[in-house]
Amino acid sequence: DAVLAPAVAAAAAGSPLPEALGATADPDRALLTLLRLAEAAAEAGTADDLTTVLADDGVHRRRLLAVLGASAALGDMLVARPEDAGLLAHRADEVPVLDLLPADERERALRAVGADPGDDVPVAQVGGAEGAATVRRTYRRRLLEIAAADLTSPDPLADLPKVAAAMADIVAGALDAALAVVRADNPEAAQVRLAVLGMGKTGGRELNYISDVDVVYVVEPADATTEHDAVARGTRLATALAAAVSAPGPEPALWPLDANLRPEGKDGPLVRTLASHVAYYERWAKAWEFQALLKARPVAGDLALGEAYCAALAPLVWTAVEREHFVEDAQAMRRRVEAHVPAAEADRQLKLGKGGLRDVEFTVQLLQMVHGRTDGQIRSRSTLEGLAQLAAGGYVARDDAQQLDHHYRFLRVLEHRIQLHRMRRSHLVPTGEADLRRLGRSMRVDGVEGAGSLEERWRQVRREVRHLHEEIFYRPLLPLTAQLSADDVALTPEAARARLAVIGYHDPEGALRHIAALTEGISRRATIQRHLLPVMLGWFGQGPEPDAGLLAFRKLSETMGTTHWYLKLLRDSGGAARRLATLLSGSRYVAEAIARLPEAVAWLDDAADLRGPTALALGAELAALQARREDPVEAVLAARYLRRRELLRAAIGDVLAAGTGGDRRAPAMITTAADVALQGALRVAVAQATAEAGLDEAPSRYLVVAMGRLGGQEMSYASDADVLFVHDPLPGVDEGVATRTALAVATAVRSLLGSTGPEPPLEVDAGLRPEGRNGPLVRTLAAYAEYYERWVEPWERQALLRARPVAGDDDLAGRFEALIAPLRYPEEGLSESQLRELRRIKARVESERMPRGVPPNRNLKLGPGGLSDVEWTVQLLQLQHAGAVPELRTPVTLDALHALHEAGLVGVAEAERLADAWQLASRVRDAIVLGTGRTTGRRTDVLPHEPVELEVVARLLGFEPGGRLDLEEHYLRTARRARTVVEELFYA
Repeated sequence: DAVLAPAVAAAAAGSPLPEALGATADPDRALLTLLRLAEAAAEAGTADDLTTVLADDGVHRRRLLAVLGASAALGDMLVARPEDAGLLAHRADEVPVLDLLPADERERALRAVGADPGDDVPVAQVGGAEGAATVRRTYRRRLLEIAAADLTSPDPLADLPKVAAAMADIVAGALDAALAVVRADNPEAAQVRLAVLGMGKTGGRELNYISDVDVVYVVEPADATTEHDAVARGTRLATALAAAVSAPGPEPALWPLDANLRPEGKDGPLVRTLASHVAYYERWAKAWEFQALLKARPVAGDLALGEAYCAALAPLVWTAVEREHFVEDAQAMRRRVEAHVPAAEADRQLKLGKGGLRDVEFTVQLLQMVHGRTDGQIRSRSTLEGLAQLAAGGYVARDDAQQLDHHYRFLRVLEHRIQLHRMRRSHLVPTGEADLRRLGRSMRVDGVEGAGSLEERWRQVRREVRHLHEEIFYRPLLPLTAQLSADDVALTPEAARARLAVIGYHDPEGALRHIAALTEGISRRATIQRHLLPVMLGWFGQGPEPDAGLLAFRKLSETMGTTHWYLKLLRDSGGAARRLATLLSGSRYVAEAIARLPEAVAWLDDAADLRGPTALALGAELAALQARREDPVEAVLAARYLRRRELLRAAIGDVLAAGTGGDRRAPAMITTAADVALQGALRVAVAQATAEAGLDEAPSRYLVVAMGRLGGQEMSYASDADVLFVHDPLPGVDEGVATRTALAVATAVRSLLGSTGPEPPLEVDAGLRPEGRNGPLVRTLAAYAEYYERWVEPWERQALLRARPVAGDDDLAGRFEALIAPLRYPEEGLSESQLRELRRIKARVESERMPRGVPPNRNLKLGPGGLSDVEWTVQLLQLQHAGAVPELRTPVTLDALHALHEAGLVGVAEAERLADAWQLASRVRDAIVLGTGRTTGRRTDVLPHEPVELEVVARLLGFEPGGRLDLEEHYLRTARRARTVVEELFYA
């Protein structure tokens, strides 16, 4: 109290003024400005009035202090005119300022300049600079009242539409009053009809505190005036109107009056006749110009002419979507807006950046343009009203609409509070803690109290707005409601064709044929499909290949449509239908596999079904299936069936998890399926070979040893099964009989699993055996021991690092592992000659095995920084150090790399680069198979060149739509970095 001016201190003594100041957005600024206001009031002779206000803990004081604490600019305005503090008083007989109608504000503004609001063409009694100053002064006094009501609202988010509408209404009133002032200075004004159309937020009655006011002028002759003269006089009136509100003067300008949204923009005539406007839009207008017309509204001047303008252009606005490339142009415009946000501002942009106001506005406007031509109930100029209408019409899910509504209000209130502080046009969220704290306190939103909570809430809102924007934009047919009829979603050919093009279908005509095939008729199946398709079409549209997705869905539905659970699951499940659409439009591999195993759709309702059985459970299932099959081929087909099923399960999980960043379970699932298939095939092959040899029991113990990616439990969808075959004759058995039987067993395993048939083959490759393809297919354990003792090559030691017994006799497996342990984990490491030999072989692989015609840096396996680079480097270090470091004794590449880092043999940065490159190359290889459906051929090892294929792969890896070049750059950069590490660790 001691620092307060005397008049204020006297009032504060009996009232909790310090506490009231402490409740403002910025108590320090409120106090400082209050001191200045008290001094100014004393000089103006109104100190007693101010003392009375401050002494009463009522509405008047709360409004005054709220303004002083939130807006330095409005505080300065009150200090300059302390008598205006009286505007904030509560008057029981007056309608609250936020509840006034546009006509009320127009009347108030016109009467302020002495014009009669009842006149057809109001003319002010004061003109020139005095009239313009009166207009500006009246506007600012009303703005002060609106701000005070806004800042003291118990729920600013709920009152936002009223605040924005009130701002637009006082702008319209100011324009009408300024036009009346201009008419007073221009006697010829009566000879012309001039309408001022508000555009943008002005037209939508959702204006900010500080904003350009976008307008378009329309003129028509009055009386006997010619059209030429009317345009000339209208131009003079419009120019004078702009000067009255925007030119420098004794009273500061209100806002720029921007007419650049007129036909031809800055290069076009400022004023046109209605016929000229219509002619331009019929012949020359671009897509974005029709989008701008969505909000056109008469705000001043000849309102009847303004309404005629809107009526004449409405048919053009609501058929603009039929123009060629309309949607592409709209999307490109949005991308350009984002691209032009300065990099330094992108993370703080409230309006134009990702997750900002434009995301909501653009979403609503695009959906209005697409659907508004057939639905007159979604044509509101207001973003929030339009969003509510879209939700009511089923074009946006109600939950999504509610979330967007809340977030849009939050962003707009934040924008208003930012602008109120200095009354400057700004859309950047400040970084200073004091500014953020002031904003948080002034917003009066639950959970937002200070800098930290505001920053956290704003970033959460941004993320969710961006997500919803992308979700809704790419599925404009997503009503997310049950029981939608064909009429509700307008699945008529004409309406659906435009919507399909919007969503991203390349062949809308073909898509229409699929829709007709699925929905025609009066059967229950067709009825449920009519409920499902409006939703699923949008979901297909979110994938990289919506046309292929819809075709696959039609084929699947024709196969499964009569199955009682299929359509019921899709209709009633919370996520099965959406997951199915994602799979069918995102992966040809999955689409083809589901067509062969349609019962897999049931997995989509329960995440547990996608995890799959354990290795033990899968093995037991296979054993049970084979026990019921006497024919060897049929018994192994059961193993191949289970493998196909688990490949599909892994692929579904991979596609649905695209971009989530979680651990991939697919390689382990694929490996487990191959393990079990080999176990089942070995079991059948032993029985078959024993019987064919005329023996009662097998003459040997048998072992299948997994090698390569199978041994490392790192199989991909296109991987072969690299193996070694081992046998150990039983005592007393003829060696020749044992050898022939063992060869028959190995040959049967390969042929039974690899032959063409109704189930996909698993190629069993024994090329890593001693002497390679020139050596015996199967050897005894003793023969392996003899070979390895005398002839083992460095590359064979390296290959044995991944050796893992996978099927056969457990005792033989243990003895084989004991045999190879000194070879792959040598205590002394590698000699210099062995190191040189491995490096020589690696160099030969790089130079001789690289396919011709393929740029090496795009080869995922053999290229620089590819799979081979990483694996050879890790395996070289294992050979050197695993004898001394037991933790390195693992066949799994990433586990070995982690152990190398833990042992201090590889730095953290180097380990991360190698791991990143290996994981990315593995994921890209799998994505190529998933996207294209190809499981053979060298193209599965090459980063695609074709834009369509590369886009599909990028989407499967979680990149945003259009992110194929980002994937390409990311892979090449990651591989280059890994190659640098390989050069250092492998070749050093």
